[in-house]
Amino acid sequence: KGAVTGAKTMSALPTRIEKEAGRPLTPLQIFDITAARETTLSRLLMLYISTGLIFMLLPGTFLGVWNLLAMSSHRAADSVSPAWIQAHGHAQIFGWIGTFILGIGFYSIPKLRRLNSFALSAVWSSWALWTVGVTVRWLTSVYQWEWRVLLPFSAVLELAAFAIFFRTVSGHRTQHSGPEDSGKTKLEEWVFVVIAGSVGLLLTLLVNFGVTLFLALRGASAEVPAEFDQRFLVLQTWGFLVPFVWGFSAKWLPVFLGLRPVRGRVLLLAVALNSAGVLAAFAGWMMAASLVLVVGLMTALYALRLLETPARPAKVKGVHTSFPVFVRLAYLWALIAASLGIWAASVQNPRGIWGASRHALTVGFLATMVFTIGPRVLPAFSGMRLLFSTKLMFVAALLLVLGCLLRVSSEILAYQGLVRSAWSWLPVSAIIEMTAVTLFAANLLATFVRPPPYARSSNRRRVVVASS
Repeated sequence: KGAVTGAKTMSALPTRIEKEAGRPLTPLQIFDITAARETTLSRLLMLYISTGLIFMLLPGTFLGVWNLLAMSSHRAADSVSPAWIQAHGHAQIFGWIGTFILGIGFYSIPKLRRLNSFALSAVWSSWALWTVGVTVRWLTSVYQWEWRVLLPFSAVLELAAFAIFFRTVSGHRTQHSGPEDSGKTKLEEWVFVVIAGSVGLLLTLLVNFGVTLFLALRGASAEVPAEFDQRFLVLQTWGFLVPFVWGFSAKWLPVFLGLRPVRGRVLLLAVALNSAGVLAAFAGWMMAASLVLVVGLMTALYALRLLETPARPAKVKGVHTSFPVFVRLAYLWALIAASLGIWAASVQNPRGIWGASRHALTVGFLATMVFTIGPRVLPAFSGMRLLFSTKLMFVAALLLVLGCLLRVSSEILAYQGLVRSAWSWLPVSAIIEMTAVTLFAANLLATFVRPPPYARSSNRRRVVVASS
């Protein structure tokens, strides 16, 4: 009797949606409002992901292939303008992966499911500012038109987009915490790792604004000086992108790969070591930075337990069965990148080794993680869709790893003057990687275009809800 009375009392309480509406609603009305909000969030996420894919393909990969073709034909690394290479890197880091991170971040905030239309418009504004900012930066670096004005302007737009994102995220717990949240105030360790990545992104954007302002006032061209650019790239990759990947790995990989529980405090130690390595690199102590980054990465591997025997079988339904293998390969590439950094810091002419190290990290580690985790989570986030093709997922990841292997080895051999014929391998590696990213983009876009499975039965579910 008490249970029945309690159930009646709970059913009499207004839901959050009814409180916002200011009146009682039928179950069908509540269902429609919730479904509409989820649909809006899914479309927002697909917009961010599709934008990132465009940056990945056009100003990112295709420009990179063009650069490599030019360098291969001249057999000289300095035959391409540094501004073009920097434009390619900015489009890949900020235009591709940065846009992905912002989209997933906005989608993952539970607060958004309680926001009104005005607040959701802030998400659209952030997308517009970020997209225009990255596009202007790429065009200005390539064409050098009015760069003294447009370079800092693009940096301001990117900062404004991040400010909207940060304000939305930071306002979540303070604005919507209530008695029901009183017992859940302790954040998990992976959240602090993602926060560290957000701080790295903020610092990267601030430094980027400072650099563009300096170039506008005192620079002779739109090119960032090579010595500073080397340090800045460490901040962009190890300081911004790597912590984000570690954080999402700690959140998702124990479930997807059946891993044992993450050693949370050890992971925070890894982030601290990684941050120390980034600071050392920014100060110009490249050998010390490389050593600390290797130790930090090995600590993160120990914390994530990727090399230990899993506690449960991996969940590969909806993706290719090779998914766990490529995740571990990605972290192997991270170790290769960090080790190459130690080698580069110990020789006199390390240009090719530094380039190979960066490529091993950005493509071998970061891109491979996106190629494996993306098809696993993005279709589900985008309205519970199913991945268009698991075979395309496998082929894209395999080509990416093979192209990266050829690129890293040939860059060292060619740039360091060890094997002259290695210059002809560079465009081959570029074409292989371009094919990989094209297949990856086509697979995701085809997934977004297809209607989700539930759409075909939505009318039937509406009838069930109405009758209940």
